[in-house]
Amino acid sequence: MKFRVLVSLFVSALFFVSANAQEMTDDDIAQRIKPSGNVHIAGAAPAVAAGPRTGEQIYNGACVACHAAGVLGAPKSQVAAEWQPRLDEKGFDQVWKNAIDGINAMPAMGACGDCSDDDIKTAINYMIEGI
Repeated sequence: MKFRVLVSLFVSALFFVSANAQEMTDDDIAQRIKPSGNVHIAGAAPAVAAGPRTGEQIYNGACVACHAAGVLGAPKSQVAAEWQPRLDEKGFDQVWKNAIDGINAMPAMGACGDCSDDDIKTAINYMIEGI
């Protein structure tokens, strides 16, 4: 009896997974398996973005994962109550330097592998816009 229950549960799970897989388009699959980072080999020329990006583009590509929800104390984007104390205490240049070097749980360059120092400044300016 237990064997039949286990087999029926397995078949049900298999059916559910296969039904969901059929609903995905090729674009959905490509999005799910796209690379999540870049590798830089010492001595090789770094990859450079194809032109300047806006603060919003940089934010959406590298910062949104932590700064949208305030993960591990990250100040939420465009929330004055979370940014203003940092800016008052450290000043913009120190906040920028911390983003470049990394601070607390935030990795250096905010894990933006293809960002320049100026890109980081642009992203911060976007996150503090209106403050």
